[in-house]
Amino acid sequence: MNKKVYLQDLGLKDYKDTWDYQEVLFKNTVDLKIKNRRGQANEPTPNHFLFVEHPHVYTLGKSGDFANLLISDEELAAKNAKFYKINRGGDITYHGPGQIVGYPILDLDNFFTDIHKYLRFLEEMVILTLAEYGLKAERSEGETGVWLDVGTPFARKICAMGVRASRWVTMHGFALNVNADLGYFDLMIPCGIKDKAVTSLNVELGKQEVDLEEVKQKLQKHFENLFEAELIKQKTEV
Repeated sequence: MNKKVYLQDLGLKDYKDTWDYQEVLFKNTVDLKIKNRRGQANEPTPNHFLFVEHPHVYTLGKSGDFANLLISDEELAAKNAKFYKINRGGDITYHGPGQIVGYPILDLDNFFTDIHKYLRFLEEMVILTLAEYGLKAERSEGETGVWLDVGTPFARKICAMGVRASRWVTMHGFALNVNADLGYFDLMIPCGIKDKAVTSLNVELGKQEVDLEEVKQKLQKHFENLFEAELIKQKTEV
């Protein structure tokens, strides 16, 4: 089992361009798995982890309801935002500057073949990271992602998640609000869940801005520990 994971930080990058890049990495891994199983190759399948920030964009998962986007095409353009219907699970979500988006493209045959455990590990990675900032983050039963003050009238989501997996190869991932402009969340029903607030790390800490690189380092550390993986920084190619 190959526990090495190639890490790339793509910086600020268009959502569609990043999605296309994910698809290339995803397809290469799936194709290699098929060749290995057919005896046409005998190579370890690669694993990747992409960090990225996106310009303002709304994405709708396969099971999502378009009605959860509350603005028109004209209003989207006025907000300098884009919209895409995509092939991950989940409903609608927002990505934008000040948010750390992570896309692990892992062959789970290298780790464990359990998609629920995979999601719980991604959540735990974020929960442990937020704990280092003194925040008690939690899961909310029946709702993927990471929340604060679960079970109270003040419950608020700080990290959204939505993944796709085929032949145990994953793509898409998580979006952690660090210095996010929360006004953009008012233009949708986040994840299709009404009456639940959204928050950002800088708001919770009462700071104007939190160091994004510091948060990424903490996420990497907990990812490596949970998945018993070795992250290898790779030069960005896109």
